[in-house]
Amino acid sequence: MPLSPRLEAKLSKIFKPDTRIEDNYNGKDITFITNENGEAVTLFIGKRRDDGAISGERYVRRIVRKPNSQEIQKSHWDLKGKVTRDTL
Repeated sequence: MPLSPRLEAKLSKIFKPDTRIEDNYNGKDITFITNENGEAVTLFIGKRRDDGAISGERYVRRIVRKPNSQEIQKSHWDLKGKVTRDTL
């Protein structure tokens, strides 16, 4: 299942580098991890359990940068499958 355009827009913002962020989106719990540039690169979406882990789906972002630049040329989110726990 592809991510909604609104969720992709939310995740395309720049956040604090190398951080784990817990939030809610459209009635679902989300946790995402940022890289050294503050870009969201891993997403867990589903239902948060009492221990803080998410049972649901895991997505990973593929980023292609312009040559000799940190500017993003294109990116997309790949569904990697179901998760029953957050392995962080």
